[in-house]
Parts: sequence; structure tokens; C-alpha cells
Amino acid sequence: MRWWEDGETVGGRDLVGGGTWLGCTRHGRLAFLTNFREASSFPAAKSRGDLPIRYLQSRKSPAEFAEEIQDEISLYNGFNLVVAHVLSKSMIYITNRPPHGHKLVTQVSPGIHVLSNANLDSPWPKCLRLKECFQQLLAENASREFPVKTMVEEVMTNTVKDEETELPLVFTPETEYHLSSIFVDMERPTGRYGTRSISAISIKSHGDGDGEVCFYERHLEEGDSWKEHNQQFVIIQSI
Repeated sequence: MRWWEDGETVGGRDLVGGGTWLGCTRHGRLAFLTNFREASSFPAAKSRGDLPIRYLQSRKSPAEFAEEIQDEISLYNGFNLVVAHVLSKSMIYITNRPPHGHKLVTQVSPGIHVLSNANLDSPWPKCLRLKECFQQLLAENASREFPVKTMVEEVMTNTVKDEETELPLVFTPETEYHLSSIFVDMERPTGRYGTRSISAISIKSHGDGDGEVCFYERHLEEGDSWKEHNQQFVIIQSI
């Protein structure tokens, strides 16, 4: 996680494709992306990591951006994308793998939601555990500032796994078992696979049209050492 060359955006960056999975701008634009878990993918598909960047660098509202990309989302492998504008309190969920009968684009309602590698608020046990832990953390800190660092270092490092009967049926049971924890760490024939970075963004409203952003991240470096980054800034209203 770092400030990008434009000086306006902070977030992660894919060293290979140049895309991102999470980013926030000084003007209150926020985007995050997850891959949709499926058994096969198309090597020639467009890079999903470009989608958050396109939104963050645009001047379109979340709804306008969603409308703009609807005709091209079939060109990507499965994804979930959430785009938001903090100042206008608008958040949109976009997926090219919606449940049967559901829309590609959905307005996200106020409240607590969880997104993993299935649809928004999918009842995967790991999602339900995460939601419960988050609600408990909120309740414990109702009268004080939300502990972003605690969220990353304790809640997001949970390694509890699902019962065999609760596992999704996308990959083999063994693989699904190792993927069923919030924090993933597993060995595969191709090498070690798992969680390499954990981030949390907290936005505190000042009540006058702006807000203060706290962006905290821990990421795994070579040699199994974890390094932390913390960025704080005030959202600037666009002219």
C-alpha cells in the first residue's frame, strides 16, 4: 500500500498487471475488488484489476460508472467490484456472476455487509464468522474510535476452518477446507498460497461534508516478516 504517482490515490498495486484490488482517493472515491471463485478461468480475459483504477481515476458517480462498464463485464473472469463515493454516501456492487434472477448491479444499502469470493453477503461460514466478529468489535468500541489496527491484527487473522459439510463445492474438499478460514495459509504443489496483505479503511465524518480517512495495512514480505503501513488524510471536496 502506498500513494500512487498521481498523488491522489492510495492503495495496493499489482506488480505484474499494474491493477489494484483496493484503493481510495483524496476526494473520497473508494473501490475494492475480489475474484469470484470458480473452477475454470479464461487466460485471454481482460485484467480485473484495471476496473478499480478506472473508477478511482474517473469523475463518474458509482452508478454512472456501473452503467458504463455493464456491456463489457463478460470479457472478464468472475469478479465482485464495489465502488463508492464517501461524500455522496453512494455505494454500488457490480458482479459478472450474479445469482440466478439477480441483477449485475446493486445499490448497497446502509448496514454491515461481507464480501468474499462469492456474491455479496453470501452465507459462507467464514463470512458469517467475520460479520459476527466485526459486530462484536463495533459493540465493544461503541463509545470510542473504531480500532482499525485491532480489526486487521485480530479479526482478519482468524484461522478457524469450516466443517466438511459446510464447504463450498467449487474445488476439491481439501482445497476448500484450507480456503475456508478468514486468514488463508496453505501449501500447494506449486508452492505456498495464502493471505499476503490485510487492510482496513476507516472514515470518520466531521459532519461538515468531509471526513478523515485511516488506511491501515499489514503485508507479508520475503522471509515471512509482516510489515505495517498507516496512512491518514482528510477527504477534499471536489470543485
